[in-house]
Amino acid sequence: MSGDDTARLIYLVLLGGAVALWFFAQNRESLGKLTQQALVWGLIFVGAIAVVGLWGDIRATVQPGQAGYVGADRIEVPRAIDGHYYLRAQVNGAPVDFVVDTGATLIVLTQSDAERAGLNPDDLAYIGRAYTANGEVRTAPVKLDTLAIGPIKDQGVTAVVNEGDLEMSLLGMAYLQRYSSVEISNNRMILTR
Repeated sequence: MSGDDTARLIYLVLLGGAVALWFFAQNRESLGKLTQQALVWGLIFVGAIAVVGLWGDIRATVQPGQAGYVGADRIEVPRAIDGHYYLRAQVNGAPVDFVVDTGATLIVLTQSDAERAGLNPDDLAYIGRAYTANGEVRTAPVKLDTLAIGPIKDQGVTAVVNEGDLEMSLLGMAYLQRYSSVEISNNRMILTR
């Protein structure tokens, strides 16, 4: 929690305390009704704090995998609440959500994303090996006809399909190296061609 967040929280607690104190002072004669009203206002206050605290998650759910800005030669990706950067790309014309992974060498597709992109995972030759945090998995090399993020489109892109259980496709260094600049600043990843 940053200093600004702490200051806001203290301010809200003090404001809520002042409102509650005033409420009790005004209604000390009828404490039963006062307790009910205080409980209702307390729940409203807690609900408002929860909405403010979860706003990033709510926004990410409404617009998952979207870049903050996509231009002719520049992509800006906001950092997600979990600290990762997510992009939605068109792979062979099909939408695929990726996590940008600078620790991954290649572009790695899950089997379901490969299938969505027109590749049949059962027909692939899993001749490669990848070493992940979960151990060794087999991979199948593939050539993607197109990989596009907004107007930025690449053709004949080399990737692999992961035979194991991968939660999300990875956009690794093989893709990031297509950019002249990869910068992380102010909770944004900026890719420039």
